[in-house]
This record gives sequence, structure tokens and C-alpha cells, in this order.
Amino acid sequence: MKAFDELKRDFSEGRVDRRDFIRRATAIGMAAAIPAGILAEEARASEPTHGGLFRSAVRGGATSDSLDGAALLDTHNIMTSWTCRNNLTEVAADGSIVGELAESWEASADAATWVFTLRNGVEFHNGKSLDADDVIFSINHHRGPDSTSGGSGAVASIDSIEADGKDKVVFNLSGGSADFPFLMADYHLTIVPAGTDAAGWESGIGTGPYILTAWEPGIRSAGTRNPNYFKEGRPYFDECETLNVGDTTARMTSLRTGEVDAMEEPELKGVDLLAEVPGLSVKEVGGTKHFTFPMHTDAAPFDNNDVRLALKYAVDREAILDTILRGHGYLGNDHPIGASQRYFAADLPIREYDPDKARHHLKKAGLDSLTIPLHAADIYAGGMDSALVYSESAAAAGITLEIVREPIDGYWSNVWMQKPFSVCYWGGRPTSDWMFSTAYAAEASWNDTNWQHDRFNELLVAARGELDDAKRRQMYRDMQEICRDEGGVVVPVFANWLLGVSDKLGMPERIAGNWPMDGDKAPERWWFAA
Repeated sequence: MKAFDELKRDFSEGRVDRRDFIRRATAIGMAAAIPAGILAEEARASEPTHGGLFRSAVRGGATSDSLDGAALLDTHNIMTSWTCRNNLTEVAADGSIVGELAESWEASADAATWVFTLRNGVEFHNGKSLDADDVIFSINHHRGPDSTSGGSGAVASIDSIEADGKDKVVFNLSGGSADFPFLMADYHLTIVPAGTDAAGWESGIGTGPYILTAWEPGIRSAGTRNPNYFKEGRPYFDECETLNVGDTTARMTSLRTGEVDAMEEPELKGVDLLAEVPGLSVKEVGGTKHFTFPMHTDAAPFDNNDVRLALKYAVDREAILDTILRGHGYLGNDHPIGASQRYFAADLPIREYDPDKARHHLKKAGLDSLTIPLHAADIYAGGMDSALVYSESAAAAGITLEIVREPIDGYWSNVWMQKPFSVCYWGGRPTSDWMFSTAYAAEASWNDTNWQHDRFNELLVAARGELDDAKRRQMYRDMQEICRDEGGVVVPVFANWLLGVSDKLGMPERIAGNWPMDGDKAPERWWFAA
């Protein structure tokens, strides 16, 4: 039934919540077709209770991991960091921005000066009271011309930071930034005591819901409930343990056997079977996660835009959606803005698989064929398989992709941004400016295609400070088109977040889709059902 298919798509992309999905499906006579996992989620909702040890199996960790905010890369160390630290602001489950360590904020008329007022009575785990100096030190940790922080893009517009007493922080920006409070929720920008050194970062000292008791990079972390946490009632668990389990099958096994209570990213071909296991269910949340194939635009042959266009026409997006994601997502259009986001350019036609057009662009680049290595690993479920599907579709266009299998451990430091063509994925960011500033701006530390486009960068700055919504929308539309047609990244699909969970868990009615595991904050937001 078409209406039900559209409803399922709206649910997967986050446009309707669980209860509204059930209500509307029932209204159109499709109650019997509602997945059992969704009904289990509804039954599982309950009032929060306290106690217990919450164990989760996630992916993306490496022995080189750090808890230094500048070096956070993937689920294991991001989630660990957020168990023990907080930001000034936080992205809520509905995608809005709310205060965390900041009680409130206000902007000047041109959005170039922002004043944040801190909460009173917040303490670090070592007993120190939070004040403006801690915020200034923490944000400055990511600033400066020599910064290699992944958060440098989020703070690039800051000209200066000043304290106005103990509880106010004044940010003076180089230009207007209507989304600045969203940027302060970047997972890199956690707040630590002023003067924190390298050892202090690894100790996990922060204001967060748990006090770190164990940190084994790439293996596990553990924490115990912070009795002085400033969010009333939270966290609900007495303890949490986060395990890095890179192998998807091993994560699923750990959930089935009860070794963990939740797992990130089950194997897509096993999702339905997992949901049928008594006492378990699968959650699916639409968001901004997308798979990418970045290429270095300053290195041959990728410095030729016709080669880049050939590679974009040579990917069979439908095949990746159907065979790798098994329908749990939607088609991408070679830019990073998701369909559920405010400024998504819905009018831009999605580039279709077209081997003839790919050959046409190769010939324009002076090539009859092309052979290049593509570095890949299972950094997400199906990472290797997506490279293989791409290779098969590209062959019809005279493009040979030589798949180089790389180890998962160390992938983010040894392969991503190091090799000229690789497999990657992004969790996305809540706003267009944030995403573009993080990975597409010329000066961004995580500009993984080394792309520099003058008009794009001009629009990025202009849109950031534009308060007229219609003008801003047009600017972001133009930026998506430039990225699609001239950028150095292939974005074949957007993927829904999938989580395997025990029915023993309780959780809010709506969970966040900005990152996996409820915005990477499951240890703080979830509880064991009574």
C-alpha cells in the first residue's frame, strides 16, 4: 500500500515519531503490518528507574584512541567522552538545541556576538566548580593556526572569547553565525577544568553523568554514577560499561547471549532475525548518517572534475541501498545534507547511475579507461561490500576499482585522509553550516577531499550570518548543487541508525538520530524498565 510505504519512509527519516506512526498506520487499516519491534518499543516505554549496570557493544574504537576532545573520532571514544563530560549545549532528540552547561544564551542583532550564561552549582568530578575560565580554556584547545582538532571547523569563526564574571562567556565572531549555539554541541567541544593537560584529558575528569573508572583505548571504558550530576535524576544506571566490538557478528552474539544490553549497528541481513529473538528488538532511527567515497581533489586524477563526475555517474546508488542497506535508508546526491534537515535541497535531481555519461566524462578528461585503488574496510556494516558493489557498477563504465582491504584498527589515522580514494561514513551534523564547515570548508581540519572552491566558501560565510530565512535557504541550496557537481565526494546513500536492544531497557519516547546510540548518550538517557 503506497500510503503505508510513504508513512514508513517518513518514520525512518525521522519526520514522524513512533506513537504517531502507530496511530496513523492504525487509521489506514495497516495495524497488522506494523513491525513487531516498533510495538515492543511502545510497550517498553516506562517511567525511569534507577540502578543496574548498563553494558553496550559499539564499534569504531582503536588502540590509538584518546579522550582528548580534539582527537575524538568514532562511537567508542565519543560515547565514552560523553559519559564523563558535557558541552555548553546539547542536541535534543527532536533535533532542537537545548542548554547543557549553559543555562541560556543571547546574540547581538548581527549574530556576531554571543553571550552564554553558565549554570550555577555545577562541579567537576574533582570537586572544582565550573566557571567561565574552564569554558574559555576548553574552547581555545581547538583554536589556533596549528590546531589539528576535528573541532577546529566549529570554532573557526571565533575571533576572541572573554569572561564576563564567573558565569558568563562572551564569544566574539568574525561574522554572524545564526547556528552558533548548535556548534557548541559538537562532541569535540566538551568542557574540562582550565589547565587540563594530556594526562588530565585521558583521566576523564569532567562534569558528566559518570565518573570514569576504566579506560582501555580501543577495548573498553567504564564509569560509576556521578552523585553530584546537575541534571536531576540522571543518570539512571549505577554503572556503565562501553565495549569496543568491531566485528558485527560478535556484537550481535554478545547481545543474544546477554553479555551486553544494547549494540550498535547490527548486521543488516540479520536485522529481521535479531528482532525475532525473544527479549530483544531492533530500533531504527532516521537521521543524517551517510556513506561516502572521498577523493583527494588536489591529486591526479581526482584534480580533474570530469574524472570526479565519471566516478559519480559510475556508482549504482539503488544497488547499494538495496543490497547493502536492504532498504534501511534513502538515496544520496553527492552532498552531505540529509532529507530530514531544514535546508535540504529537495528540488535537486538525484544523479542516476549512467555508465555512458561516466564514459563521456572520462573522454572529456582525455581518458579511455581508468584504473585506481579504492581503500576499504568494514568501518560500518557493509563497508567492504559497498566498495565491491561500486566496483561492479563502475566496471561497466570502463573504470576499474582495485579494492585494497585495510584493517579496521587504525583506519581513521592510517587510511582516511591519507589515501587518495577510500571508503568513509559520516554521522552528519544537525545543521547545514555545521556539516559544511566541518568537512567541506577549505580550511577545515576534516576536509577529507582537500577541496577548495572559492564560490562555495563565499556562500558558506554569507549563509552563516544571513538572518533572512529565504535567502539563507537559497544559499544552502546553491552550496549543495556546487558540492554535487564539483565536489570531491561520492555520497551514494543515507543510512538509518540501527540498534539492537534488550527489552529490559527503558528509554524516552523519541530517541535522537544525530548520532548512533541515541545521540551517543544512551548511558545517560536510558534506564532498566521496572
